[in-house]
Amino acid sequence: MNRLGPFAIVVGILMIAGIGLATYRVTEYHVPLLPGAQQLLWQVEARIEFRANGGPAMARLNLPPEQDGFRIVGETSASAGYGYAIEALAEGRRARWSTRSATGNQTLFFKLDLAADETYEVEQVPPPLPQPPPLEEPYQTAVSQLISAAEPRSADGFTLAHELSSSLAAGDQNATLLLDQYSPSDVLVTALVQAGVPARTVQVLRLEDGRRRQSAVEQVQVWDDGWRLFDALSGPVNNVSNLFVLRSALPSLLEVEGGDNSRVNFSIVEETRSSLSLMENGGGEDFFLSLYDLPIAEQGMFKLIMLLPIGALVVVFMRLLVGLKTSGTFMPVLIALAFLQTELIPGLISFLVVVGVGLIIRGYLSALNLLLVARIAALIVVVIALISAFSVITYRMGLIGGLTITFFPMIILAWTIERMSIIWEEEGPKEVMLQGGGSLLVAVLAFLVMDLNIVRHLAFSFPELHLVVLGLILLLGRYTGYRISELTRFASFR
Repeated sequence: MNRLGPFAIVVGILMIAGIGLATYRVTEYHVPLLPGAQQLLWQVEARIEFRANGGPAMARLNLPPEQDGFRIVGETSASAGYGYAIEALAEGRRARWSTRSATGNQTLFFKLDLAADETYEVEQVPPPLPQPPPLEEPYQTAVSQLISAAEPRSADGFTLAHELSSSLAAGDQNATLLLDQYSPSDVLVTALVQAGVPARTVQVLRLEDGRRRQSAVEQVQVWDDGWRLFDALSGPVNNVSNLFVLRSALPSLLEVEGGDNSRVNFSIVEETRSSLSLMENGGGEDFFLSLYDLPIAEQGMFKLIMLLPIGALVVVFMRLLVGLKTSGTFMPVLIALAFLQTELIPGLISFLVVVGVGLIIRGYLSALNLLLVARIAALIVVVIALISAFSVITYRMGLIGGLTITFFPMIILAWTIERMSIIWEEEGPKEVMLQGGGSLLVAVLAFLVMDLNIVRHLAFSFPELHLVVLGLILLLGRYTGYRISELTRFASFR
């Protein structure tokens, strides 16, 4: 491979394959080349877990109703060894899993694809007024007094709900009595129904990209020429663009027979797809390189992993063409990856503080004449202690951004401190500043590139483009000319 011909062929094949597969994905599957160009899609995966008792087992998950702003474009289930069916009831739909025999911990999956569409509206008809639930004394009297105090300050059902939520938040004597026995949502719904206003408790999920093991939050819907969402203590919820109602009329979100310790949590990933692709493929993409086929929780992890080749390309460019020195070959990539979690400024401050204090402590460890393995292990303990102390101190100072320091890899921080300390001893503080400053500069540049929205989109939606990145790295690896930083040495020849 020392000759130029075979090398050029390999690089050409990589480039053509990467660009060709990406072009095929765009033309055949209508994957948008630009992020957010066409259609926003939310993938919501429900993870159901329970412990089976050893006999027949059945689990029922109530499925969300149609609602404004979201189109349900796909539903899939993963349940090995279970029968699966969708039950249509008068109150709504629910998914049912059943098996003749199950023992021990059980895990079931249900994935929902939601297309965000502001123009999508669901026809809503006025619901019948439910019967007020009977309450024992003195709770019934407390509810009646809450209604009597709020009604004069209201004009309709919506304003009555607002006044009642304000009374609950104020915590007067009646509200305190009721909240000691019932949840805020149940108290608000009971009071509204007794006042003749249709209301119901609902389970609401906040849609945020990359969230894992999220639980639904109980809120209240009040009828006001359409269902209006309320928080029982803070009042009406005005921004509902990223809120999805999981359950309305059905009694509970999850029911399990033949098992106990049941729970359900949700993982959420945001992606962009074209409307034409959603119509042709039923909301999903079917391609052998598609990372969208992975479970939702793993997709959030791969969104970061797929940025590593981009950071590696930046490091290769800065080291081989620019000539910057770094402490470690690809340590700047890992630092940049941590910056994606912490944001740039808090991450830089956290990194400098921990490494600076760690170097001071490392100087003391050198005087103890410890072996390398013991010294590194001691540094790991020191780094964990520094991160814990830094997080607590910044939290007490009201600087929540300091908590994000936990995203830095402990081993990388320990090795950084150890390596810089050795360089200090062998080559002096000037070399430490050169390599440490170069590492941070490269890490910042890699972060700025990796944080671009289009780079994130292309790296995850078109993984075949990493073949192009590999080809560029191979080309840079054959460069043997002058570095840009070396040109100053020959400035006198101009």
